[in-house]
Amino acid sequence: MIKIKENGEMVGMKINVRDFKNIDLFHPYILIMAFVAFIAISLPILYFSNELPRPSFQVYYFIIMGIVFFVFGVLFPKIIGMISKRFKNKMIYISNIKSRRLGHLAIFSRYSLLEILLVSIVLIGIILQIINFIMLGGIPLLSGVLKAHAATKIWLFSFIAFIIGINILLAKYNRKSHYIFLLIGLGLFALTGYRTTPIAILLSVFITLYYTRNIKIKYQLFFIAVIAILLLIIGFIAVQSIEWQQWRLNALELLSYRAGFTLNILDRATYLAGSTNGSLFYYTLTGFFKSVDPRVLVGEVVLNEHHSITSTILGPAILDFGGIGLAVQMFLIGLILKLLYFIQKHVKGIATAFYGIILAQTFIWIETGPTDLVVWLFYFLGIITIVYYFVIIDNNANHSKFKDKIDNSMDGE
Repeated sequence: MIKIKENGEMVGMKINVRDFKNIDLFHPYILIMAFVAFIAISLPILYFSNELPRPSFQVYYFIIMGIVFFVFGVLFPKIIGMISKRFKNKMIYISNIKSRRLGHLAIFSRYSLLEILLVSIVLIGIILQIINFIMLGGIPLLSGVLKAHAATKIWLFSFIAFIIGINILLAKYNRKSHYIFLLIGLGLFALTGYRTTPIAILLSVFITLYYTRNIKIKYQLFFIAVIAILLLIIGFIAVQSIEWQQWRLNALELLSYRAGFTLNILDRATYLAGSTNGSLFYYTLTGFFKSVDPRVLVGEVVLNEHHSITSTILGPAILDFGGIGLAVQMFLIGLILKLLYFIQKHVKGIATAFYGIILAQTFIWIETGPTDLVVWLFYFLGIITIVYYFVIIDNNANHSKFKDKIDNSMDGE
């Protein structure tokens, strides 16, 4: 807080912890900051070394374009509210809801039965992952060969069950014993050698708890530190364990190299806009069941090599449909995240759990790109959640005591 005398002279500055508490850390706009941070991480390897070529100016044009349409998607509900009185009524209704009054909006009313069900789903996810390790015959984190085969159908169902179950469980029930399941699952998924799954679990839980619990600043910083450390350690160990690759970079240099390389792939993709004609998105939805990796297709198209290559959140849409595809994708991501964010802020519970999962996965997309079937499934569930609450609200608003508040809000404008 800045203190100023009556004559306008600034006499001191004091930072108040309460100011940090008023910051909404996980508003959808955080993705823009994360993308900027991703670019900043790539700068040392791109501009202060000879490890990688510098990307062209065109790549930054597409990045700015993607950000602009993402912002447009986030702002779109407000724009619709200016045009449609009915839509604005729903938004006002949601903003006046208190979570304790949502018994009639809850999917389940028997909390004890729901808790048992959620614990069972979490345990199923854990057990399936253990079975996956047994069938693989080892720990994928320590072997590049095993890691290449770790993403099985069992792994997919295990991850979906665990991340959904643990987030809803922690959102609705504040029991310390439930965090044991989180630690067990986090450890098991870290052993797969993939950075994305443990980071997605930890980050989604952090977002869920951020909105459903009063987390102190020191614990927020702890979560962020653990996520950063996991990102470095898992990524470094996994790369060093790949038998056919030799690296002379340390963990921090490797992180910068990974970001810089991915940005270079995006740069090349901008000159190949529309070349895949939708095949990347098609195989994102079907490739898991046909043993086709859309990231390998990116490698074949961009580098003419049969390697799994990431191209940021923008790359696949550009390769598939050019600038139009990029604009539509980023707009829809911004729109869905904003609507789900607005609902979960007032409803909490299941809505917050899905927002945490989807936002965490979208963070990861910044590097990997939207080429994961599981994340599109989460987005589909997010859309269902949005539709569910809007339908229920539409059916109940006319009979609610909030109707007078809505009418007064509209009259006062």
